[in-house]
Amino acid sequence: MFQINEVISVDGVAYRILAELPDEIILIALDNESAFPSVVSRQELLDAIDNEVLQRIEDPYARLYYAKPDDGTKARELRDKNYQLIQPLISNPECMFPRARNRAVNHIIATHGSTKQTLYRLIRRYWQRGQTPNALLPDYENSGAKGKKRLSKGGKLGRPRQTGSGVGAVIDEQIERLFRRAIEKHYLIKNGKSFIETHNRFKGMYHNYYPDVAESEIPSIWQMKHFFKRDYSQVEKLKQRVSKINYNKDVRPLQATANTHVLGPGSRFEIDATIADIYLVSDSDRKNIVGRPIVYMVIDVFSRMVAGFYIGFENPSYVAAMQALAIAMTDKVKLCQQLDIDIDESDWPVMGIPDAILADRGELLGCQIESLEQSFSVRIENAPPFRGDCKGIVERFFRTIQAVFKPFAPGVVSDNTVKKRGGSDYRLDAMLNIHEFTSIILSAILFHNRYHVLETYDRDIDMPADLPITPLSLWNWGLQNRSGRLRTVPENALQVSLLPRTKATLSPLGLCVFGVYYTCQEILQMGWLHRGKNVSRPESLEVAYDPAVADVIYLLPQQNSAEYWTCGLTERSREFRGCSFWDVWLITRQQKVVVAESKLVADREKRRVDELINSKIRQAEAQVQAEDAPVVSDRQRIAAIRGNRAKEKDKERKRAKSVATSEPSSEPATVVPLSKGADDYKYPDYIDELFKDD
Repeated sequence: MFQINEVISVDGVAYRILAELPDEIILIALDNESAFPSVVSRQELLDAIDNEVLQRIEDPYARLYYAKPDDGTKARELRDKNYQLIQPLISNPECMFPRARNRAVNHIIATHGSTKQTLYRLIRRYWQRGQTPNALLPDYENSGAKGKKRLSKGGKLGRPRQTGSGVGAVIDEQIERLFRRAIEKHYLIKNGKSFIETHNRFKGMYHNYYPDVAESEIPSIWQMKHFFKRDYSQVEKLKQRVSKINYNKDVRPLQATANTHVLGPGSRFEIDATIADIYLVSDSDRKNIVGRPIVYMVIDVFSRMVAGFYIGFENPSYVAAMQALAIAMTDKVKLCQQLDIDIDESDWPVMGIPDAILADRGELLGCQIESLEQSFSVRIENAPPFRGDCKGIVERFFRTIQAVFKPFAPGVVSDNTVKKRGGSDYRLDAMLNIHEFTSIILSAILFHNRYHVLETYDRDIDMPADLPITPLSLWNWGLQNRSGRLRTVPENALQVSLLPRTKATLSPLGLCVFGVYYTCQEILQMGWLHRGKNVSRPESLEVAYDPAVADVIYLLPQQNSAEYWTCGLTERSREFRGCSFWDVWLITRQQKVVVAESKLVADREKRRVDELINSKIRQAEAQVQAEDAPVVSDRQRIAAIRGNRAKEKDKERKRAKSVATSEPSSEPATVVPLSKGADDYKYPDYIDELFKDD
């Protein structure tokens, strides 16, 4: 439980354990200049642990264990001399108790001529500082040295002034307090002032305390700098002058490399996005400048192989990140063929699911990524905020890949938005479209993977010296000699798992997603689209969708399952065939605007109709009141309805007969055909389709 020489704190008082007895502990207080060993019961210390008043602390004299004074030095001579002097005291454990200690002290005084005060001081130092010979070393470090505080004996310390008037100030505790306050308030802060400005602030405080002191006698900036270098460590200076984020990112010492945390190819992918330093033009019209594209890169940490990428105008988000990951985990041959680049599978052999993916918190944080974690056992790691250095591999590659096209491509971003007088805006130089830029980046990726030499790559001990340090060579070597091989899964299942997801509602019209209706055979078989009060259907379902294709969605009927149903558009939503979901959102937004504007017109016209109806009703009421009709009972009025109806019908027929002014001809008109043969001019009949039964 307790160890000899262990330092403990009980109620804030530090003790060293000197010896153990069966039921008792012998200890001594460290900070008491007149302390002697005392005996405490073991149970008392155990109770102190239970009451949380006893803590194990660091040994304040641990440095003495490593001290090695040189031969012939005064410190070593004193240590050895005093150690020999107290040998009778330290060799006998009974000397920890007063009676035996007094006998031994008296014997030493009689034989060596020392004093009782000296012996007690030495044996106390020996016990308090660790019971080793080095415990008797003199404290010369308190006497002043380089970087240590020196005490003045009446005059200014340091080199006398060579120029200028005055002698200079003697630095006392009050001046050091002002030094410290000025430094911590103005210098050791984020975006702190310069040391010259900090010293000026100190002089203002000093003058307020001592208004009668001449300017030449105010402590100089060199005295303040000496205090600063002596009392503040370099680590403290570096931490306080920058923010915590910048310190961790740019200043703190690096303890390891990225390779020390990966086992082999596929152990960890890093993914990140940046805005390319180039302006592109539209595919349809090169006169239209469309802006700077977003570039996503997925890189294998072990080999530095580029596993996947995304280039487009989608803002950094889950949707864009998933497109990059989908490329990273699937075959690359088809992708390169679409861009008119022929490669073999051996040229870019990255295909499969990695063990871990390191990304920013935004892209891969949320429930959408859970399917990748749960279904395919991929560990998602999120970098802390504002810590781009945590993804140093992919961050460095952005500079490498952009250096490929910057010297040649038109429309590259320069330092200033507008050039100097007589020049033109670099944005007007844009000529490349998105497909051409993608081909350029893809060519650069293939070159990097196959031929780029990683000069600063830190080799492991088992890597052969003749191994070419290129991404492809490291990848192939890692697959043969290391663990972490990428896992293969069905490509369709993987792509569905990576797609973004949303909620859909069910109704007799179909499965509704973003206002578009879908159906499939599985939904029909489940009876979810049948009509009637007794039809039961889920209130909401989860679907996966590809933002680039609105014709198809993937229904996930069960939670925490990789099963999916492929759903197509219904006839109700046939207007969205061949569209993307970006088109759907644009069209539906426009339709909502049109509907809203039409409702405003309809509401205005409805008010006019209402006013007309009310006017007619008021006129009718006025005429009824003005007519002097005989009093007729309600029963008689109701019984006369049929007769009144017949009279009105006869009047209507007479009015229709008077309108006809000519008699129809009895001879049929001549039909002149426009084409040879007999054509059927009847309107199409959809009776069978409308009333078709299951």
